[in-house]
Amino acid sequence: MTNLDAIDRRIVQEMSRNGRVTTAQLSDAAGLSPTPVARRVRRLEDDGIIVGYAALIDEAALGFGVSVFVSVKLDKQVDDALETFETAIRQFREVVDCWLMTGNRDYLLRVATRDLHEFERFLVGRLTKVRGVASIESSIPLRRVKSGLARTE
Repeated sequence: MTNLDAIDRRIVQEMSRNGRVTTAQLSDAAGLSPTPVARRVRRLEDDGIIVGYAALIDEAALGFGVSVFVSVKLDKQVDDALETFETAIRQFREVVDCWLMTGNRDYLLRVATRDLHEFERFLVGRLTKVRGVASIESSIPLRRVKSGLARTE
């Protein structure tokens, strides 16, 4: 981690493992009293190292048991086409993640739906209708092998 001392690294690593960790628990892990730990956490937030807090949600438990990775190629890779696509994607609640990519595809999406019929409706009824989409390739994962939110070490 750039420009972080060993104590800041321990704080970040502990917080990435448990976002609900208390200042007292962080103090124990960092070997400092609570006040300097709280100041360090505030600085890590101000410096953009810690960018937010969220609960991890089990999508399947909410009924969204199907994830599909979708590669999208646009007909043009110019600023207007990219912006048009990105604006449309931000409106689709089915799209959980969207990455602008290098290589032979322009975007990689992770789409979460209740079932394959819902995915088909999203694909045919919405995604293929976005202006500038030239081709789409879908891949259905069998199981998640490793999961993480951020690399901290």
